[in-house]
Amino acid sequence: MAYERQVQEHLERLDQALSRLHTMVKRGEQQAALRFMEEGDLKERYEELQNIINISQTGNYGARGVQNTGNL
Repeated sequence: MAYERQVQEHLERLDQALSRLHTMVKRGEQQAALRFMEEGDLKERYEELQNIINISQTGNYGARGVQNTGNL
């Protein structure tokens, strides 16, 4: 459950950053949009989500976000 909640939070943050990027492009602020993607919040949000996914893969977590325990 905690993993799903964390992923959802990071997806929402990424969605907000993409919305801001869309607004910048729509206003014709291409240079600002490029900086936003390469150095700004969009890059950070993507990296945060990527880190959560990588941690889950290295931690041997199952589909429900809990560590596999093998035979009980």
